[in-house]
Amino acid sequence: MATSAVHSYEDLIRRMTPVAAPPGQRAEVVELSRAMEGMVQRPRRRPPKCKLVGPEGQSIPLPEAVFSVLERVAEVMARGDAITVVPVSKEVTTQQAANLLNVSRQYLVRLVEEGRIPFRRTGKHRRIRIVDVLSFKEQRDKDRRAGLRELSRLTQEFGGYDAELKE
Repeated sequence: MATSAVHSYEDLIRRMTPVAAPPGQRAEVVELSRAMEGMVQRPRRRPPKCKLVGPEGQSIPLPEAVFSVLERVAEVMARGDAITVVPVSKEVTTQQAANLLNVSRQYLVRLVEEGRIPFRRTGKHRRIRIVDVLSFKEQRDKDRRAGLRELSRLTQEFGGYDAELKE
């Protein structure tokens, strides 16, 4: 990979911009994902002892925790999705938090001002910890699933939909 391409990927990651495999590398990512999955699928279900080999042949042991993260990254990218790796202790802007939750910035500011997501001020700006954004998202998703279950229950209780569509 050219130096400028390496720097652009590093810049994307530092700015929390999702990164996807370029079309020309997608087959390699799929192959990598399958190989990594196969390593874990062994009877012991424990990641193998792996090493990272650098461009000049240097070898570094790969800890199991790092292998697990890389396996997940490869799995997501093999599906054609982009991925962002963010330290959970990192703080983000309201726009970045809104992007993570797939909501408008204005809606996110309202959630913050209502106290539903903790934040701190740095001058005029609000900063939100990633862990708080992810916690809110997890609770929101649980509440949505519970609401859908209740809606399904009520639909069945009140007769649901006709078995046959009448035209």
